[in-house]
Amino acid sequence: MESGGGGNPTRINKYACACAIVASMISIIFGYDTGVMSGAMIFVKKEFKISDAKTEVLAGILNLCALFGSLTAGRTSDYIGRRYTIVIASVIFLCGSVLMGYGPSYAVLLAGRCIAGVGVGFALMIAPVYSAEVSAPSTRGFLSSLPEVGISIGILLGYLSNYIFSGLPLRLGWRIMLGIAAIPSLFLAIGILKMPESPRWLIMKGRLGEAKEIMSKVSNGPEEAEFRLREIKKAIGIDENCDDDIVKIPDSAKSQGEGIWKELLLKPTKSLRWILIAGVGIHFFEHATGIEAVILYSHKIFDKAGVHDHKHQILATVGVGITKLTFILLSTLLIDRVGRRKLLLTSLSGMVLTLTGLGIFMTLAEHSGGKLIWALVLSIITTYGVVMFFNIGLGPVTWVYTAEIFPLKYRALGVGIGVAVNRLMNATVSMTFLSISSAITTGGAFFMFAGISVVALIFFYFFLPETKGKSLEEMEALFTKGRSSKNVSKEVEIGKY
Repeated sequence: MESGGGGNPTRINKYACACAIVASMISIIFGYDTGVMSGAMIFVKKEFKISDAKTEVLAGILNLCALFGSLTAGRTSDYIGRRYTIVIASVIFLCGSVLMGYGPSYAVLLAGRCIAGVGVGFALMIAPVYSAEVSAPSTRGFLSSLPEVGISIGILLGYLSNYIFSGLPLRLGWRIMLGIAAIPSLFLAIGILKMPESPRWLIMKGRLGEAKEIMSKVSNGPEEAEFRLREIKKAIGIDENCDDDIVKIPDSAKSQGEGIWKELLLKPTKSLRWILIAGVGIHFFEHATGIEAVILYSHKIFDKAGVHDHKHQILATVGVGITKLTFILLSTLLIDRVGRRKLLLTSLSGMVLTLTGLGIFMTLAEHSGGKLIWALVLSIITTYGVVMFFNIGLGPVTWVYTAEIFPLKYRALGVGIGVAVNRLMNATVSMTFLSISSAITTGGAFFMFAGISVVALIFFYFFLPETKGKSLEEMEALFTKGRSSKNVSKEVEIGKY
C-alpha cells in the first residue's frame, strides 16, 4: 500500500492463493489430456491403423470442440457463477476420459475426445478468470499464472504416463493413459464445492453481503478489502457507501442478454475495441506461432531428426515437459516484478531465434537422413529452446493478460471469445502440422512459424500496454488513448491493492 495502512499489499494472501490453486487443478487435467495424446497417438495409430489425416483429426478435434466450450462457458459463468462452472468442466472431463479409456473403436475414441474438448473450453475460460477476480493487483500476475502452471504440470504428467504405460500390451496401455484422467476429475468436481464464489461475480449479482465476507478473506487487511469493494461497486454503478447485503444492480451493468454481445462486438467504445483487439490478438498469436506443433508432435520432430526408437522419442518428450514446467514456474515469479509487456517481448524475440534455428537444423537433419549427429543434437536443443522462450512469456502472460483487461461486465464473454480464437488456432496448427510438414518439410514449417512470430512481436509492441500493478477496474482507462499508465496510477492515491 502506497498510502494508508492495514496490511501488506505485496504479500500473497494465503486464502486467495489456495482458491487459485484449487481452480488451477482443472488446468492440470486439461494439460494431461494434451500431453498424454502425444505418446498415445503412436499406439492408437498402431491398433486402429489410421492415416496421418485421421491422426491429425484426433489430435486437433479436442481444441475445435473447446472453441464451443469456451463460448458456452462465458455465458454459463455469468449465470451460475465461476465456481459451479468449474464443477461442470470437471464433470465433462470425467465423461470424456471414461469414453476415451473405453475406446473400442476410432469413432468412440474421437467422440470421447470431443466431449473432453468441451471441458477444455470451460476450463481454459474459467480458471484464469476466477484466479484474477480473487487476486489483488500486486499478486494477480502470479495467481493468474497458476492455471498455466497447472497445464504444464498436466502435460508433464501426460508425458510421464506415456513412458510408464508404454510397456503394457498395445490394447491396454494407451487406454489406461487416456482413461486415468477420470479419477482426478471426479475428486475435483466434489472438492470445488468447498471453494468460495468470486466476490466480483457476487457483486455483479447484487449480493454485497456475501461478497464482503469473501473479500475480507482474500485481502490483506480490512482497509484493502474495503478499497477493493469500493472500486468494484463504483465500476458497476452501485453507491460506494452502500452497505446493504442485497442491492439492485443497474440494467447497464448486467452481463446477460444480447445487449452485451452488441456492446462488445458491434458498438464498442474506443477503449473497449482496443481491449478486444488486444485480447483476441494475443490469443491468436499464442498458437499461430506453432507451440502446439512442438508439444503435440515432439515425437514426430525427434523422429525426423533421427531418433527412431519409440521409447527414446517418448523419453525426449519428457524433457520437453520438464522444460515447459521449469520456465512457467520462473515466469510466475517474474510476472509481477518485471511486468507482462517485457516478458512478452523477450519471449517473442527468443522464439524468433529458436524457431529459425530449429528450421535450419531440422532441414539439415532431414536431408542427411538423421545421420548428422550434431544436427540431431541441435534440433533437440532448439526444440527445448522454443519451449523455454514460449513459457517464460507468451504462454502464461496470454492468460493473465486477457483475464485482467476486460471490464467486469464483459469479462466472461471477452475471455470466452479470446479462448475460442485460441482453441481455433490450436486446432488449426495441430490438425495441419503433419500436412504442412509433408508439403514444405518440417524445417520449412518452423521457418513459417518464425515469420509469424515476427508479426506477433510487432503486434505486441504497438497494441499491448503494461498492466502490472493496475486494479481490474483501472483497465478500461489504461486502454484509452492519450492517458498514460502513470496518469491512471495517480488517480488511485489511496493505495494499490
